[in-house]
Order: sequence, then C-alpha cells, then structure tokens
Amino acid sequence: MAKDRLQLTWYNKDKALIPTQTGRYGYTWVAPSDPRSCETHTLVFDDYAHGKQSPKVDKLNYSDRADLEPQNDNLLILGESGDVLETLTRVPELADKYTGKVKLIYIDPPFNTAQTFTSYEDNLEHSIWLTMMRDRLVHMRKLLARDGSIWVHLDYAENHRMRLLLDEVFGSSNFVAEFVWQKADSPRSDVKRVSIDQDVILCYAGGESTQFKRMERSASDNARFKNPDGDSRGIWFSDNRTAPHSTDSRGIQVSSVYGIIHPITGERLYPARGRQWAFKRSRILSALSQYTEFAEVHPDLNERSSETGIPVDRLREDVGDLAPVDMAKAEREARARLDRGDWPEFFVTETSFGRKSYPPEEGQPARSWWSNKQVGHNRSAKSEIKALFPGVTPFSTPKPERLLERILYIGSEPGDIVLDVFAGSGTTAAVAQKMGRRWVTCELIETTFNDFTRPRLEKVVHDQDAGGITFDRERVVKPSALVPDKFEAEDLQEATDLLNAIVKNFPVDEDVAGAIAKVKKVLATGPSKTRNWRGGGGFQVAHLSPACFDYDPELDRVLLTPDATGQVLVESVAANLGFRLLNAEDGYVFDARKGNSFLKVIEGAATTEIVDWLVPQLRPGETIVLAATSVMDGVREYLRKAVRGSRVVSLPDDIFRYSSEGV
Repeated sequence: MAKDRLQLTWYNKDKALIPTQTGRYGYTWVAPSDPRSCETHTLVFDDYAHGKQSPKVDKLNYSDRADLEPQNDNLLILGESGDVLETLTRVPELADKYTGKVKLIYIDPPFNTAQTFTSYEDNLEHSIWLTMMRDRLVHMRKLLARDGSIWVHLDYAENHRMRLLLDEVFGSSNFVAEFVWQKADSPRSDVKRVSIDQDVILCYAGGESTQFKRMERSASDNARFKNPDGDSRGIWFSDNRTAPHSTDSRGIQVSSVYGIIHPITGERLYPARGRQWAFKRSRILSALSQYTEFAEVHPDLNERSSETGIPVDRLREDVGDLAPVDMAKAEREARARLDRGDWPEFFVTETSFGRKSYPPEEGQPARSWWSNKQVGHNRSAKSEIKALFPGVTPFSTPKPERLLERILYIGSEPGDIVLDVFAGSGTTAAVAQKMGRRWVTCELIETTFNDFTRPRLEKVVHDQDAGGITFDRERVVKPSALVPDKFEAEDLQEATDLLNAIVKNFPVDEDVAGAIAKVKKVLATGPSKTRNWRGGGGFQVAHLSPACFDYDPELDRVLLTPDATGQVLVESVAANLGFRLLNAEDGYVFDARKGNSFLKVIEGAATTEIVDWLVPQLRPGETIVLAATSVMDGVREYLRKAVRGSRVVSLPDDIFRYSSEGV
C-alpha cells in the first residue's frame, strides 16, 4: 500500500491480533512477528461429502442451470478466518490453486461493535474490528483474480470505515458500487428512533479487466419500449434526438449544429440551445432520404444564431442546413413513408423528428437498489433456515439465497471459484453449489460448523434442500391472464391479494363478488414449477492443523507446542518455510522441496551422521535444509562444507526468533 495515499488511521494499526480463546470471537493485540499471529497452519483433510444428481421427472420443468455438471472441487474448513486465509495464500500446494484465481469473494462479517466487542471501550472496538478486517482483506487481495470482484456485506455500524479500508487495500479506483439491499419487509416497532430497512454491500473490482454480467430485462424494464411502426428490429422508444453541444478548440460551432426543414410542415428545426444533433450528418441525411430527397442549402446564420444561442461570429457558414429538394411533393412522399412503417432510426413525425433507441441485446446493467421483492429479505431467509432445521432459529439476520444468487450471477460464471470466510449457515456455498460454481468457505465456531454449516451443505449435494433457489419460486402469469405493459406477475398477485382482502373483510353483494371473481381470473398467476438444482457434487471437509509454535511471555521466547511432533511438525515446518511436501511412499528420503532445495525435519539433534546420510541423496546443484529441534556443535559448518548453500534450521528459534524486545 502506497504511503502517499489517503489512509484511515486507528489505534494500534501497526499491530496484529490473536484470538483470546480458540473458536470464539475475542482478540488481543500482539506484534506482527509474534508466531501466534503469523504462524502458517496447514489443512488436515477429514472426510469427503458426496451426493448424486437426481434424475429428471416429467411433471417438472427444468432450467438450463439444472443441467450443469455439479462441482466436486469444493472445500469446507473449520477454522479461524485469518488463519485459513494465511493457509490458502502461503501453503504452496494451496497457494498454487487459489492465489489470484478466486473470481468472487463475498463476506458478511458476523461481528459488530454492538455485539461482539462489548467488553472494549468504544475507540478499541472499532480499532479491533478494523485490524481484523485489514489483515483478512490483505490476504483476500492476494487470492482475488485480476478480473474478479469482492463484495462486503455490512450494516450502518462500520460501512463508512470499511469503505476507506477497502480503498486502502484494493485501491479507490477499483470501487464499483455500494449496493443497497432492502432487508426488511416491515418496520420494527422496538426501535427508539428509526427502523433500518437496508444493508449495504460494498463491491470492489480486482482490476481493470473485471466485467459484470448484465441482468435479464423484465416486463417493467421493457414497458417504455413499443413498436408502433412494425420495426423489423423489434421494440424501441423515442430517445433524445440531440446531445450536449461542444465547440471546437477555437470556440466555433461543430458541424452537428444546423437546421433541418421538416418535409411535412416546412418548418426549419434546430437542436435546442446548448445541444447538437445526436447522429452524424451523413447518418441523418441517409434516414431523411427515405422520406423524400434532401439536399444541403445555404444557412441563414442570423436565424441559426437566434435559435441556437450561438453568436453569429462563432457559426460556420460552410455547414449548410438540410432541406427537401422539392417541397411541392415532399409532404406527399413523407406521409406515404410514414404510412408504410418500419421507419429508420432518425424518423419523421407529423411535426418534428424522433430518434429510435432499442433495448440492449445483452440485457441491462445491474442496478444498485435491490428490493426485497427481487432478492428476498431477512424473514424469507429465516424461513429457508427453518425449512432445513425445523424448530431452530440459530441466526438472527440470515441472508436469503436469492440475494447471493444475484451477486454470483453478476460476478461469476459456472466453474469459477467463490470464497466466503464467514460461512455461518453456509448460504454462499449452498448457492454457489446450486449455480455450478466451485467454492471455499470456513467457519470459526465448531457448534455452528457441525450443527448447521456442514449439514446444510450435505443436504444440498444429496438433493434434500428444496428451498431457496432450488426451485424458481417466482409466480408466473397464467395463459388466461391479461397483462398490460410494464406490469409483471407479482403486480397481478398483489392485485389479487387486495381483492381477496376486500371479499374477506367487507360485505359485498352477489354481483360485486361475481365481478371480483371475473377480475381475479383476468389477473390469474401461479407458482413456477421450474427446478434449478437436482443435487450432486461434493466437498472436502478439513480443519486447521494445531499450532506448533507458541510464545511464552514469562520466558520471553518462542517454544514448540506439545502438538509439534511427527507429521504435524513436518508439515508445519514445510509450510512456514514455503516448501512443497514430498510423498514418502514414493521413496523420498526428504520431506519437502522448494526449487533445488530439499527439506528434512528431525525430532531431536541434527548430527554429522544425519548429514552424511542425506548428502548422497542429492544430485549436483541441489541443497539441503536440515530442520531439527536441537543442533550438535559443528553441524552447521559441517553441512555448509559438505554441500555449498545448505543450512541447518534450529526449531523453533530459526523460524520464529521473537521476543518482547523485538530480537
């Protein structure tokens, strides 16, 4: 991060954090070089959860998404998010797979100042929160692909500070938008001042190459588009026929300011003051020539000045006006062309001109306001969790699957990697699996992991989750319904609900009831039976390895932990030194390799006899790193002489040489 950038400053920004209790939120500051903060853990792979895709049945419709190949290359980790990110970015086998290759990151941090940090003073609450997020965002920046995006879900408590922090880590030029989600479906009566209806989702791009998918157009989006002339290209609307006027470097009018004589009324029409024609002259002339023959005529500069507001001395006499060649037959020919239909893009009306604009073929850009009708709300999200875990309400503000569906649709494609390091109930991973994305997610709290995250994702791959986006829950218009432009199925359903309420709550006579029944038939909608997910795929379950290095404040030195033994110690040393593990079953004497350097980890003393055993295993140009829990006198020099460039690493001092004095 550049030092000359505008940055957010907070208490202890130069420090790191370590948990005060394993598996819980609560932190204390330490120096960044403290091994409790910077030790790289490895992953311990547990079992693998796998499901089969259900066959199709005739009574249901299926979307294209239901035919996607279910993803198997997914990872569910039990562990603290900071440690997990350190593992993904520093363990060579994992870094190769994930660094710079994650297409979309979504995080919904499950902590805030009002709940998690109640034991701290106010200035420390925000400082701890910012330090936590800063350390994690720095790792996420390494994982994010250059054409990827990160989406950070927040409420009002930390949104403004997070925006500055994201500017600092990802660069202000990569800010995309602040999306607003209407999370509430009704006001809360238990608040003192204002019932907050929305959350915000801050979105940053990984780089200039990041592109987002456009949204499919809805009926209301297309409401302003018509096709009154039978245009062969389809629906259109009459857009602004002019654009803002800009003079040349000398302040002289550009060639797009001139008059056009209307072929029906004979009136000379100009762009409005401060405007110019939106199309090039040749394009307009080509369109007008479909109505009658046009030609360039000498301009009346005084009239042009009066109509456009441009001083005469800044007008161009060489830019003529356009006029019909034969006004006597222009009106007749123009009306005939109007009656024929399928007008050109710059078209003639009875008294003026128009300009056609068509809906973009690729859809429309995502908008930053997401209503709960579009993507669900907290209440619908709770219903999704209750359907999976009846009788239990473990999460106060879960996120609906449709919300994550929109984010993943905009920012990723099937097969892309999606990351969420605050899994909670597992919504992000569940939606990613249903949308054919690969995913990595982790959860800190073991009870949440075992009781909700893992069981939910198992239900997804076993096709036991019929909620969320598994089915298209949108209502569809029945064939008997009449739907005016700009209205959609949900509008018809609201009207039907209103009519039902009238019949239920007010006495109506038989004639009125009959009329209401007829109207309801006209407004008829029904649930879609389209299925988007049929189960299948799987995920690897893993947990973080135990710590092998610890700092003892009383001794003021780094010690090996009781877990630092056997293969755990080997893998830890390899990860912290950046070595890639070798397979002992393939006959390797050494434990790991980095380039031409081979690592051997010894529990006990490094001796000259061990050096003599290892040296013959090398080929020319290769070196040894011998890591041992103790080192006999003279062994370091002995190894350096035996194999130039080799070295001995004493555990733990030569990996983490840390003390309170900073030695």
